[in-house]
Amino acid sequence: MTTSLTLPPGLTVRPATLDDAAAVCALLNEVDLVEIGRADTELELVIADLKHPEVDLERDSRLLFAGDRLVGYALVWDESAGERVNVDHYVLPGHPQGALYLLGLLEARAAERAAANGAARAVVHLDLNTEPTTDPAELRARGWRTVRHYKVLERRIGVGTDPLPKAPPGVVLRSCLAEEDRRRAHALLQESFTEHFDHQPRTYGQWLDDIGAQNVDWSLIWIAHVEGVGYAAAMRTRDNRASSKGWIGNLGVLAEARGRGLGSHLLRHAFGHYAALGRDRIGLGVDTDNGSGALALYERHGMTLDHAVDTWELIRPAP
Repeated sequence: MTTSLTLPPGLTVRPATLDDAAAVCALLNEVDLVEIGRADTELELVIADLKHPEVDLERDSRLLFAGDRLVGYALVWDESAGERVNVDHYVLPGHPQGALYLLGLLEARAAERAAANGAARAVVHLDLNTEPTTDPAELRARGWRTVRHYKVLERRIGVGTDPLPKAPPGVVLRSCLAEEDRRRAHALLQESFTEHFDHQPRTYGQWLDDIGAQNVDWSLIWIAHVEGVGYAAAMRTRDNRASSKGWIGNLGVLAEARGRGLGSHLLRHAFGHYAALGRDRIGLGVDTDNGSGALALYERHGMTLDHAVDTWELIRPAP
């Protein structure tokens, strides 16, 4: 990474290593506390990001230090093999110039990644809380703009109020303990999200890397078979130990199987399953511009706003 910005006195930058995973997780949880009022980042997910085969830590990551204290983290990764490049940017309050310096590094490296793919430009995406530690005015001054708005929804759950639901007629739900079912879950999620904003096609192997498969509890990923249709829906969830709640990462229903109540059944199954595990809350994120009616479905089932996230975009020529 290179940048034209000057690093302020007292701050230093270096690439991350796998040995930094715990420190990065602690930093992200500090940012979580500022932005949403609670720690919400799991160490396993940080490790998966740092170990991702599409990330070259020496060139795609940077840590920002104030003395010996870690105050910032930046990461670049590329799922598109084209012009679309994703970046992460987390900096604690009180270091605005350091935050801009890291941002400049991200922008330059993203352009390099796009150029290496043969693209003429980089279309860079950054997800930030709607009340971020990064100054939105500074982002806009650098040419960034918001292009999507997401709601993170949450619902209280309990054994008494959320029993495991009975499956609709002709529907069989099972977890993905077998390899063939894991592959089915991947295929179902890929197909059901094809038309969604910013969807990037991923092979089965790439998907396993994305979700940190070595730490996945496959009993928490389900597929649904519908009589007369075949395998028609999948739901990927995880038990978020950082915040002690269930989390629904993806819930997808094939277009030809919609309108049969599958989405509702999967959702209520997650409620009941996590209630039985002793969790009292469950959450998920939803694109507010999603045309599938997902937001309305979740709200009908009692999910309410916890916090919101914006996707910011920057377009710059590839070097």
